[in-house]
Amino acid sequence: MSFDVVVIGAGPGGYVAAIRAAQLGLKTACIEKGSTLGGTCLNVGCIPSKTLLHATELFHTASHKMGDFGVMAKDVEIDLAKMMHKKEEVVTNLTSGIAGLFKKNKIQWFEGTAKFEAANKLSVVKDGESQIVEGKHILIATGSAPIELQFLPFDEKDVVSSTGALSFTEIPKRLTVIGGGVIGLELGSVWSRLGSQVTVIEFLDRIAVGMDTELAKELLKIMKRDGLKFELSTKVTGMARQEDHIVLTAETMEGEKKSFETDKVLVCVGRKPYTRGLGLENIGVEMDKKGRINVNDHYQTSVPGVYAIGDVIDGPMLAHKAEEEGIAAVERIAGKAGHVNYNVIPGIIYTWPEVASVGKTEDELKAENVAYNVGKFPFKANSRARCVNESQGFVKLIADAETDRLLGAHLIGPNVSELVQELVSVMEFGGSAEDVARTVHGHPTLFETVKEAALAVDGRPIHI
Repeated sequence: MSFDVVVIGAGPGGYVAAIRAAQLGLKTACIEKGSTLGGTCLNVGCIPSKTLLHATELFHTASHKMGDFGVMAKDVEIDLAKMMHKKEEVVTNLTSGIAGLFKKNKIQWFEGTAKFEAANKLSVVKDGESQIVEGKHILIATGSAPIELQFLPFDEKDVVSSTGALSFTEIPKRLTVIGGGVIGLELGSVWSRLGSQVTVIEFLDRIAVGMDTELAKELLKIMKRDGLKFELSTKVTGMARQEDHIVLTAETMEGEKKSFETDKVLVCVGRKPYTRGLGLENIGVEMDKKGRINVNDHYQTSVPGVYAIGDVIDGPMLAHKAEEEGIAAVERIAGKAGHVNYNVIPGIIYTWPEVASVGKTEDELKAENVAYNVGKFPFKANSRARCVNESQGFVKLIADAETDRLLGAHLIGPNVSELVQELVSVMEFGGSAEDVARTVHGHPTLFETVKEAALAVDGRPIHI
């Protein structure tokens, strides 16, 4: 069968690209090796993890916070099986919704594993049977997979990736998380709230690498206060299985030997592009030293007619980044002006409080010798935050010292995954801190922290 566009992978980048291609009138197919659409994000990533984060936040609120408002909840209990059932229900509804969108847009879905036989020809194998699918344009959107440590192979029971950590059938008494990045912090939060003694071991001297340093320090302080333990500047070197537990050996940067007894180990040391088995060597697609596919500004690989987006190319491994790249790539294929502004892609950690960041950090601007001004405003000085008893954190805006153009926004606090979007929009249009400061914000809202931080850039906040 022959198509105008064939997309390999039905994750956020792939399925969105397929839908946009079909909207543009291109005959479109999508090949997915899984039995459901949505890829890692919808099936074993973003969506199930956010469902569990929300569920455990409700439990934590009922157990520890509602009493402050006179709402007394006694003997609050966790039904883990029901919580997991709700998670699966959300996943099923969303993945079946994508199948419905494919049907609506007349996208042909091939279930199976794709391999290049030629630049415009793929073999699709399922259950030992193969068929040929041809495309004038083929878009690789196969995503990424968890990195496995050689001495800690995944069994998804005791030593787990993020996939296994989303499906524990019992609450671990002790959980050790290797890696203090987004996934480790989020899933560590989930099981900590449910009663696990969580220890995070991080090779570097900080958590949340890539985020603003001040945000990372504040998040570390809050998570420690909430009961998580952290071992920074520490490298895990080995594992030994005992009869009923696991012993991890580790070494600090100063050479001190340590050991940790635990019941479960969650390994979150990063992800790698998933290109294995695609047959890229058959057609000569160029790769970089990290195993990513090289593309130009139009997402074209070194092979004419073959494109790549998302986690398999350079840049942050984020679902929303992949979505925008997928749209831009097929719009280019259709002769339109698809474009992604990489300077305004937000990064979010869905702990509580949440963390959100967009644009440049202070460290980056210092390294680039860019003069800037900073405005900060704490949630404890915001009336709505006080009303809802969520006063941890702050909003920090960074503006060019000469032009006042917003260069970065860094937030930690309640619902900042939503608040950051105002600043993404302002930065997309080249706006300034003064533009935000002069915009009317409803009262009382959490959004007023953004306005006050913008006022603070010029040294004129009202409420501090």
